[in-house]
Amino acid sequence: ISCTWFLNIIQDEFMNGKIDLDRTMKLLEKLHITFDVAHVKHVFKKTVDKRKVHTINIEDFRAIYRTIVHRTEFHELFCAYSPNHKILADTELIEFLKKEQFQTEDSEIRALEIILKYEPVEEVRKRRQLSFEGFIRYMSSEDCSIFKKDHRTVYQDMNHPLCDYFISSSHNTYLISDQLLGPSDLFGYISALLKGCRCLEIDCWDGSNNDPIVYHGHTLTSKISFSSVIHVIDKYAFAASEYPVILSLENHCSPKQQEVMAKHLEDILGDKLLTSTIGDSVVTQLPSPEALKFKILVKNKKVGTIEETMLRRGQDSHGETGEISEEEYSSEEDETDEKAALQPKGNSSKRKGENKPSSTPRKKAKIKKIKIAIELSDLVIYTKSEKFVSFEHSLANQKCYENNSIGEVKARKFVKHSGNEFVSHTSRFITRIYPKGTRTNSSNYNPQEFWNVGCQMVALNFQTPGVQMELQNGKFLDNGGCGYILKPEFLRNHSSTFNPYNVGRYSKPMSLSIRLISGHQLPPSNLSKTNKADPLVQIEIYGVPEDQVKRKSSVIKSNALSPRWDETFSFTVQVPELALIRFCVEDEISLVANEFLGQYTLPLLSLSKG
Repeated sequence: ISCTWFLNIIQDEFMNGKIDLDRTMKLLEKLHITFDVAHVKHVFKKTVDKRKVHTINIEDFRAIYRTIVHRTEFHELFCAYSPNHKILADTELIEFLKKEQFQTEDSEIRALEIILKYEPVEEVRKRRQLSFEGFIRYMSSEDCSIFKKDHRTVYQDMNHPLCDYFISSSHNTYLISDQLLGPSDLFGYISALLKGCRCLEIDCWDGSNNDPIVYHGHTLTSKISFSSVIHVIDKYAFAASEYPVILSLENHCSPKQQEVMAKHLEDILGDKLLTSTIGDSVVTQLPSPEALKFKILVKNKKVGTIEETMLRRGQDSHGETGEISEEEYSSEEDETDEKAALQPKGNSSKRKGENKPSSTPRKKAKIKKIKIAIELSDLVIYTKSEKFVSFEHSLANQKCYENNSIGEVKARKFVKHSGNEFVSHTSRFITRIYPKGTRTNSSNYNPQEFWNVGCQMVALNFQTPGVQMELQNGKFLDNGGCGYILKPEFLRNHSSTFNPYNVGRYSKPMSLSIRLISGHQLPPSNLSKTNKADPLVQIEIYGVPEDQVKRKSSVIKSNALSPRWDETFSFTVQVPELALIRFCVEDEISLVANEFLGQYTLPLLSLSKG
């Protein structure tokens, strides 16, 4: 039957006897087959090269189709459940779903849905059966994705306070290459928002004609106008997610141009801009992502309290400024400012004892006074930036709507030496981590170590590909890719004693078994002219330190089309709630070097069985 069905679809194409490569591709599309162009080209070329022609006949096409589509591992699985090796009856498909896919609930309905959706042969479909062609289409579909289906939409409780979530966050969002010479571009904002990023950074400086600009100060990166950035954010803010966007302003503008910024924010964003509290003006807890849907929040330094802001509502504050005093410390070893490493250095001779480790009491230096326009200050509601002093200071003095930014170097020391206090801090206050100023090539740090202590905004350079962004993208696939992921209970509980370096009673060991069966149509090596690669797979787990592990498969020689491994890997994961799993496919170029071919990263708890 499937043979007749196949011929019915393809025979019209062979009216004139033969078809070329282009029509071969179109015919595969017509058969609803996903294929990689390079592999089809290669198989086609092998077929025609024998005869020194550039076209194929109907029999050649069938052979190409089988090579690309009829995977032996699918056939073995199909035959294990099909007694006649031709057809799966609905009862046999149900057995397959229960045993192989662990789908015990509603398996009868599920089997029928699969037959109706994937069986291409009408007579077979009417008999409630699945042919091998239908089975292939089901096995290659989204329904067999390793990523849990119900995690592809928002499924978590979105009514917790904002600080209870990991929030997808970008650093220097306006840059699309390096930090010193590269272009500033609106595309940085569009791209981040389309990836579900919910916290964007805007570096604001005084521009000419009283018009603020955005660029990386004291560098040669190009400049874009603040208003154009806000226009783009207005357009794309909720394209990928309806949950709130936070604009993290790094503000270097004079009070006069801060007022211009405030006007642009209000005029362009209109009702989307959050300008007052939701409900009670006395804030004892942050609102939830659900309560702030479709809202844009401004994160900046603020004069006074939210309550004072609410009392000023309706009054004209034009021309008014307030002053914020911040203590500057002379022996701070971390970046006092994200841009510190880029500032022109003055006299380089050090005074004795100035750079001792910070275990010695930090000498107080000068008090730095920062002028802020009241009009801009009053737009800061639930996200007031507060300079970080110490965990004890925050616990005693910080309000729930005040948040801190901590540089990666200092934050890493806290993770290692004060894990418990760090977790206690992030259970109460939004904490943003940013890359050290010396990362001038826009490289990234590993975000996992800061997620492990509950940091909500782990800001990365979205423009820089690599393992770090792959972890970021993989983590935020969860919860429908909405940019907010509910932290595990032990990172939300104020009295938690969780420490990633000593998980103790917070361990919920999970056994994980992964059978690496095969690959299909892998990207061929850039170094290969014959469409070959020597692929191997690395399976990596990222999480708390004791869960970090990397395992490697054997190498399959010169086969990018259909490498077969049949290897099993077993893991025990202590804190599955924080773990990510990464599958990385590489081509072994030599005994010491591999070429990256592709990867997929996802949260361990989003892994589908089967």
